Amino acid sequence: MQKKWLGLSLSLMLAAGIAGCGGNNNGNGATAEGTPGAATASPAASAAAETGEPVQLKYWTDDRHDQEYIKELVNKFNETNGENIQVELTVMSENYAQSVDIAFTSNQAPDILRLKSGNTPEFVKKGYLAPIDSYLTDEFKTKFGSLLIDGVNRFDGKVYSLANTGLTLRLIYNKDLFDKAGIANPPASLQEMVDDAKKITEAGKSEGVYGFALNFKSPKSAFDRSIREILSLSGYQGLGFDLKTGQFDFAPYSQVIEYFKQMYEDGSFLPGAETLDIDPLRAQFAAGKIGMYLSFSTEPGVYQDQFPTEINWAGTLAPTLDGQIKGTSEIVSAGTWLGISAKSAHQEAAWKFMQYMYGDDILKTYHEKGFGIAVVPGIVEQAKNPEIGGMEGFLVGEHDSLWPAVPNVTPEGATYADAFFKYMLSGGDAKAIAADLNTRYNDALSKAVEKGEVAVTPDPAFDPMKPQGE
Repeated sequence: MQKKWLGLSLSLMLAAGIAGCGGNNNGNGATAEGTPGAATASPAASAAAETGEPVQLKYWTDDRHDQEYIKELVNKFNETNGENIQVELTVMSENYAQSVDIAFTSNQAPDILRLKSGNTPEFVKKGYLAPIDSYLTDEFKTKFGSLLIDGVNRFDGKVYSLANTGLTLRLIYNKDLFDKAGIANPPASLQEMVDDAKKITEAGKSEGVYGFALNFKSPKSAFDRSIREILSLSGYQGLGFDLKTGQFDFAPYSQVIEYFKQMYEDGSFLPGAETLDIDPLRAQFAAGKIGMYLSFSTEPGVYQDQFPTEINWAGTLAPTLDGQIKGTSEIVSAGTWLGISAKSAHQEAAWKFMQYMYGDDILKTYHEKGFGIAVVPGIVEQAKNPEIGGMEGFLVGEHDSLWPAVPNVTPEGATYADAFFKYMLSGGDAKAIAADLNTRYNDALSKAVEKGEVAVTPDPAFDPMKPQGE
């Protein structure tokens, strides 16, 4: 299996020489990683030892899928760290970013935060995070250095978090329904996807079976888990940004929307998809009522624990605009995992915990349990495949890679997702919609650049087959 990982583009394999770091049996990654302070107690911990009072750290996360494993790790750290550091885990169910905002404005900020590529830039801009550069030894730099990406975990030359796992995006399809409709293979092009959705619907409509569905209760959620991979495999950035010009260009996006619109007009969508949320969609897929949809590599875990199913299903690369692969599928939500609060009075103790969490054994087990797909080179080489049905279709392969970060701006008026969803349902002039989006998004981009909120560097030589230039 490990050979499959060797196809991963980017420079994930550069750290192959890492050996003996992390993996320890007592759960304290500090000593094994050999970082400064590993052999001596931190000032905060020393003070705690003198007073007998433990250093109390608050760790906030909005991840729920891994909470039992994280609780286990926290408990082990609390019992074994030897420096009287105690971590209290809080798992947020929703409104995580808002809760973090409130905590920082009311001086109740956690010491350690779960970071994601979607919230890290904003947290850095608001001054919530402390840089961790001073803690990074050569060993850590070797282990994670090839994954440090500007605008993701490094801002103005300072590092705020390190990678653990990422999410791949795939077409998820019901093999039984494909067989029943006489379709031999999953679609390679969008036209094939339209045709297959129609055939599946015709074969199963009398039994409530439809060819396609997405969670259009949130158009942005639906499009970002589907069009993103289609575009990146087709050679375009998946959120409408042209990395070559440094400007937004929604023309390629509008091409994909035309195929979604065709499936809607064909009646190939599951009825009610316009207001469907993701969990009801999964329930319908598990019940064998949906031929295919597109989503993240979290889905195998969902069908193992949340919606157990007897259907014969799999994940595979998404179709492209014309059936030709001209880019790489973007690994999303990679690059960040944990960060330290800039307001923490115990930053060195927080680093002790963070150092423990980034130990090899923990990262490897995190992957093998299927909580996320490892992207750290040294972990990729050690880890076994997760023993979760369907995960094999989501593993990182030769067509997956990390892409550069793109600017996050808020335009005046409707977002691209709302504008294109309205077009999909009601029609209109797609070219005019794309042109309007280009104008409004690039206006917002110009203002953000003028304010110093984002930096844009066009890359005329950008190669979607090698997004990191490796």
